Amino acid sequence: MFRRPLSAAFLGLTIAFAHALPAVAAEALIPIAAFVKYDKFRQPRLSPDGKHLAMIVTEEIDGRDLSLLNIYALDGFKLISSIRFPVFQMPFNVHWVSNTRLVVPKAEDWGFREAPIFLGEIFATDYDGKNQGYLYGKDRFSYQRNPSAAAGTVGDRGWGYLQSLPTELNGRFFLRERKWSANEASSRSFLYDVDAKTGTRKLIADVPARDLNYLLQHDGTPRFAYGMNDNNRRIVFLRDKNEDNWQQIPVEKLGAEHTPLAFTPDDKNYFLLYAEKDAPAALMRESMSSGERTLLASDPVGSIDMIQYGAVTEQPFAVATRLRVPIVRYIDEHSPDAKLHQQISKQFPGQYVHFSTFSRDGNKLLFFVYSDKEPGEYYLFDRSTKAAEFLVANRSHIDAAKMAAQTPISFTARDGLEIHGYLTIPANASAQKLPLVLHPHGGPQGVADEWFFDADSQFLASRGYAVLRVNYRGSGGRGMAFYRAGDKQWAKGMLHDMIDGVRWAIAQGKVDASRVCVYGGSYGAYAAMMMAAMEPALFKCAVGYAGLYDLPMLLKSENVKRSIRSFNFLSEVIGTDLELLRQDSPTFVASKINVPVLLVHGEQDLVTPKEQAEAMRDALAKAGKSFEWMMVPKEEHGFYRAENRTAFFQRLETFLAKHLGS
Repeated sequence: MFRRPLSAAFLGLTIAFAHALPAVAAEALIPIAAFVKYDKFRQPRLSPDGKHLAMIVTEEIDGRDLSLLNIYALDGFKLISSIRFPVFQMPFNVHWVSNTRLVVPKAEDWGFREAPIFLGEIFATDYDGKNQGYLYGKDRFSYQRNPSAAAGTVGDRGWGYLQSLPTELNGRFFLRERKWSANEASSRSFLYDVDAKTGTRKLIADVPARDLNYLLQHDGTPRFAYGMNDNNRRIVFLRDKNEDNWQQIPVEKLGAEHTPLAFTPDDKNYFLLYAEKDAPAALMRESMSSGERTLLASDPVGSIDMIQYGAVTEQPFAVATRLRVPIVRYIDEHSPDAKLHQQISKQFPGQYVHFSTFSRDGNKLLFFVYSDKEPGEYYLFDRSTKAAEFLVANRSHIDAAKMAAQTPISFTARDGLEIHGYLTIPANASAQKLPLVLHPHGGPQGVADEWFFDADSQFLASRGYAVLRVNYRGSGGRGMAFYRAGDKQWAKGMLHDMIDGVRWAIAQGKVDASRVCVYGGSYGAYAAMMMAAMEPALFKCAVGYAGLYDLPMLLKSENVKRSIRSFNFLSEVIGTDLELLRQDSPTFVASKINVPVLLVHGEQDLVTPKEQAEAMRDALAKAGKSFEWMMVPKEEHGFYRAENRTAFFQRLETFLAKHLGS
């Protein structure tokens, strides 16, 4: 990746590119391989003493992208150890509990289009790869030598989550547990103080509701337990200061959002995200004694959902909203962390600087720089020398200078609701009107497109297409009222918002109204087929990847039957009337789709099973419609193998060129 020299004059701050990559000859057309790679580095964490760095690193091994846990010595950036997990498993995140020991929750990779699924298992290791231990999970035997434990004894019968770390790192951590068993224990949330070396546990909290998170004071006392009930409504418990007595806070006092974040150093106040019924979430500070709240940061449209924590006391010092281009707001612009953030940010104009992790004394800082064009770079800053050293880039094969700007847009939907999104215009685009690809996000509710680097958008832009992404009603980041506006609107209001967005883009004069296609994954694939049926004159083709196409099939699936929360959620957002669900399913409106269709799916998809795609294929065939089919063996919700992701992008490129022109 091309690295530009940065000014070294600003307040003595210097940036050194110690590991910069060699320049690469310019290509007339950026290869597909540049867009199908995973982000190489995730979850970097400095050791408390600032001497080592742990991070999740994606490497291609035997044709598959696998996530390893790598630990480096920062002196010379030397690899100390690399830990590989069983197939399909990966580190979920990484935590140092001392200068030499790490605790690693495990996850399962469900595909390129789905976030890793947390397994509820906890693993620990020394930084050099020695003394590995299985601290929590179904396969854990007696961790301590116990003569009475039979060989092969099954371990924990539940999910374990690393909740937090003590203020003074001492080799211990706090673990919350949810039991599997269908009895009273499964409806409770347990919190333990755990020794990361021996695995011994001490129960320190027990609250009568499942899947709750805990917030502890700096002195290690659990004070808040919070989460959602089976009806997906927020619940919060508060513990009496001097007694192990938990009381549920009345719903009327919670608002639409009430998420405890952190205590002040004296434990007399705490920070929280709070929202009234119709407002986006704001950052507040509340007194534990009086309940008085102080507003620290808010936005009239977007929720405060990007929070940065400072060194030593780990207090929030900067916030932003993901809506539009994120703009940093400081809680106290004169604090040391805020001043440092301002200094570093001036070295990276047009990019967002995120303070990732500090050494325990606050002297060493790992920070991350990224933008709509830049996938992300990591730097190490030393407060004593005021120097920052470049470490690694997420996608070193991407030249940010050749990427397209992703411009925030807003428009008014047909019913008067304000809708936001992003329009990507190819770099160095000619004056002629461009073909447009509408790219709806999956989810759909609670998920939102962001300004930061998006591989799909950049790939399409590199091929000459304008790309429109719309955060339709129901998307996340704008508060509960906007979220609830998506209820039972999967086939109506959400689609109308996207269609109105296409018409808005056409009216701006930059895109060709006669060359518009829609391409989406998961719910985005559902939306693509429904809009092709709803607006046959507007769209010239439709692409569904890892799609959902049959709502009755979804409601009756085993995954939904096994989870009361999933059933209750779907009951609210799509309803349970099977006849109405049939009317709102692409499989039942296939006869109205009069444009070419491309269907792409993984044979082992667990999120949207292959039966969904096969039902859509069969419905199109029965209606005598034109479609292309790509079912890939041994792939899931988005493809694991780079070769299969490449093959999909090649197929997509050919399909779009055929029906929209290049």
